[in-house]
Formats: sequence, structure tokens, C-alpha cells
Amino acid sequence: MAQDRRGEDYVTPIRRLLIGILCLALAAVFLVWRIDSPRVERFRAAVIDKVVPSFDWAMAPVTGALNLVSDFQSYAQLAEQNQELRRELQRMRAWREAALQLDQENAKLRDLNNVRVDPELTHVTGVVLADSGGPFRQSVLLNVGARDGILDGWPAMDGLGLVGRISGVGRNTSRVILLTDASSRIPVIIQPSGQRAILTGDNTINPALDFLEDADVVRPGDRVVTAGDGGLFPPDLLVGQVALGTDRRLRARLVADYERLEFLRVLRSPETEQISDPGALIVPVEPEPDPVPEPVVPEGALDDLAEAVDG
Repeated sequence: MAQDRRGEDYVTPIRRLLIGILCLALAAVFLVWRIDSPRVERFRAAVIDKVVPSFDWAMAPVTGALNLVSDFQSYAQLAEQNQELRRELQRMRAWREAALQLDQENAKLRDLNNVRVDPELTHVTGVVLADSGGPFRQSVLLNVGARDGILDGWPAMDGLGLVGRISGVGRNTSRVILLTDASSRIPVIIQPSGQRAILTGDNTINPALDFLEDADVVRPGDRVVTAGDGGLFPPDLLVGQVALGTDRRLRARLVADYERLEFLRVLRSPETEQISDPGALIVPVEPEPDPVPEPVVPEGALDDLAEAVDG
């Protein structure tokens, strides 16, 4: 018991002394860090330069653990991305096979129907200079015009699909009315149902599909292409896909990237025959008969006839 009492009396003063020294050291550090003096500032900078680099060994386990956790997270993300890429590759292979089959079927149908692509359908590429900048008119300005042979009504496309038509041609510039403009009306065909409709712009990003004969056979996701009616637009130009709007109207989700219209391709449509008499398309005009020539009476014949009657 005496040994335990003596040991306890020996440890307690040492503990109190260490606690006192620690408190004094903390108070000194606090005062040094709170004193605003150039000399103290230099002293603090010197202490930091000496002490902080020597603590790298203490931070090494923490840094290593953080790096290990980060590596495991990156490995998990790489594994997930690898699986997603494998699934995407599998889907792309299926789409590739479907595209090859459709290409072969299209080639066979063209051969059976003796289809020939119009060699006169060429194009002129122009740079978009500016847009309309207004909510009630959707149009862009191109740097090609009459000097390049541009005419009103020609279609304009980007790298994906139809964008609009030429409406207004100057010598060096021309204006393209977009499909989203309220004055735009384009005849289209919805595939595979073959339904004809009018693509009506209403200043929204998704124009409406009006005048459908049978809307029940049209499904969201169907392709929308130009009909070529009237000969103004070439047929089968890709426009977009059918979508159901929030107003329950069938609309077209355009494939053209209207946010990045930098270059447009203006298609040179072949010139169509001008119709001067629309009624002749319904009832053919019969040729007028040649006029009957009047009989020529010789001079004196009437006098001789009158004398014969009197006699």
C-alpha cells in the first residue's frame, strides 16, 4: 500500500507539470499568432517553413488512404462505363445489321422500279451570317445570292435535315425562312403509313402536322419527309420525326440542329413548268374550228340574176 501511495504521489506532480507546460506552450503560440508585428510575422514564416515540410511523413498515410479510395472509385466508374460501352456496341451492331438490310432492300426496290436519282439536283453551300433575332419571325441570312444562281423557293438543309426555304434573294445574300416560322407551309409525307400532311410553322421548335387524313395510323417516332408536291421541293428530304405535343397535337421533332446553324446547303431544284391557265388542268381546252371562208360573188352576177327573175 505504501508503494502504491508513493507511486501515485510521484505521477501526479509530473502530470500537473506536463499539463502546465502544454498550457503555457499553447498560450505562447496563441500570443505569437495574434501579435501583429513585422518581426513576429517573419518569425511565424520561419517557423512554418521549418515545421510544415517535416510533417509530410505524418500526412503520408492519410494521403495514401485518400488516393486509394479515389482509385477504387475510378475503377468502379471505369467498370461501369465499360459495361455501358459493351451494351452500346451491341446495340450499334444490331442497328448496323438493320441498316445493311434496309440498304439492300432499298437497292432492290430501286432496281425493280427503275428509279434514277435526278442528276440535276446539285447544291450550293452558304455560311449563316445572322438570324432574325425576333420572336415572330424565324429566318437566317446566308452569304450566297443571285450571283450564285440562288432562286426563291429553293430548299435549304444542314448536315442532318431540312431547315427551310429561300425567301428573298439579293445579289450577295439570301434569306432562309425556317420551318418554324409562322408563314412556313411545307407538304410532307409520314412514313411508313404514307399519310400526307402540311407542316405548319407556329414559331415553336416543333411545327404542327395539319390536315392529316387519318391521324390514328400515325405514331410518335414515324419519319417525316418532304412530299415533293408541286415540284418546288425534291421528295424524300428528311424533316424529322412525329411527336405528340403537350397540346395533344401531332408535331414534328425536327432533326436539324437549330441551335448551331453555321453552314446551310441550298439545293438547286430543277425549274418547273409555269402554269398560266389552271383551268386547263381539269378540263382540256378544245381547239377552235377554222373559220369558213365566205363565197366570192363575181361582179354583175347579181344584176343578171335580177333581170332573169323580172323576165
